[in-house]
Amino acid sequence: MGIILWLIIGGLAGWIAGKIMRGGGFGVVGNIVVGIVGAVIGGAMIGLLGLSSNGGIIGSLVTAVIGAVVLLWVVSLIKRKG
Repeated sequence: MGIILWLIIGGLAGWIAGKIMRGGGFGVVGNIVVGIVGAVIGGAMIGLLGLSSNGGIIGSLVTAVIGAVVLLWVVSLIKRKG
């Protein structure tokens, strides 16, 4: 059940981040990838700030969305320069 929950949270986080960053989403697989990578980035950021991400499913989703937004922002910076 854990992997299915990761995929659902990843898909939601990627979709939400795409909406926040004015994208149209990246399809189901793209949203899941962006969300899961974003969750890793968000978890690292929260850890560096000395905060805890023990907020259950909602906390995991918020963490993943924050990380996914940062990921999309960095990708947009790289695309502008390239």
